[in-house]
Amino acid sequence: MPPRGTRTPRAPDRLSPRPFAPPYTRSETRAQRRSHRPSSHRRAGAPKLEPALFTLAATLIAKTAENGGEFHGPSINEFFPEVLFTIAGIPVTRIHLIQFLATIALVLIFWLGTRNMRVVPGRFQSIVEMGLDFVRVNIAEDLLGKKDGQRFLPILTTIFFMILFFNLTGVIPFLNIAGTAIIAVPLLLAAVAYVTFIYAGIKKSPKNFFKNALFPSGVPWPIYIIVTPIELVSTFVIRPVTLTLRLLMNMMVGHLLLVLFFAATQFFIFTLGGWWSALAAGSLAFGFAFTLFELLVAVLQAYVFTILTAVYIQLAVAEEH
Repeated sequence: MPPRGTRTPRAPDRLSPRPFAPPYTRSETRAQRRSHRPSSHRRAGAPKLEPALFTLAATLIAKTAENGGEFHGPSINEFFPEVLFTIAGIPVTRIHLIQFLATIALVLIFWLGTRNMRVVPGRFQSIVEMGLDFVRVNIAEDLLGKKDGQRFLPILTTIFFMILFFNLTGVIPFLNIAGTAIIAVPLLLAAVAYVTFIYAGIKKSPKNFFKNALFPSGVPWPIYIIVTPIELVSTFVIRPVTLTLRLLMNMMVGHLLLVLFFAATQFFIFTLGGWWSALAAGSLAFGFAFTLFELLVAVLQAYVFTILTAVYIQLAVAEEH
């Protein structure tokens, strides 16, 4: 007989065994405990996430097809528009017209800003002079000095403002594509920069320019077997290629991003409608944010292209050449 006050342990019921419950520690999370529960403990009829997403996607696709709507994202074909007309056998596209408008605007602004120069400039003249002084002081004279800066100032100024105005057309409504987004303009400007720094080097030292460029002083002669091909490629091949591709790709990618965001906004509102229109607020906000970013890129690319041209000229006219 067990002592009084103690409880006799109950024999387990062999007819209804309890399921084995693994021991838990306090450090285990609730999700880990839930994973060890038998399937009978889970809530019956709980929907699974994957079938719900597939059903939602199928419903969206069916509704889009039923309405005859289709999302048209940005395409590389936008940089190869249809020919509108020809001038003396030369095809003219929409991008060419944008380039013509940017050129006319550039010439008109500088003509209006400099036709009646005054000692005390007006507001418009001050803006034009500020732009010209920026290129003259911060790029030309800062890198090339007073003498060489004045010599190459016209070409540096032309490169800077041409790229700037052509880039800005990418964020102007109804134009919506940069004039530098096709390879012709970046390639032409890179060729101008290429010819300019080679001319400056030959003008400075006709006999020693190519020699000093390909055979730097202070290098042991056996090392020239490695150094000379590297200098040839980096100086006379990589420079124009990088100038072209940097400007071209920045403008192309910027245009594709803007088209993507604003096309998505239009798709959410006018094609899908309903509560999908709420997503249009996000895509529209991203579109405006990237528009401001494209303004910064337009100015930055003009500055980078111009300052690299000045650096190449400065290296060509250096004393060792």
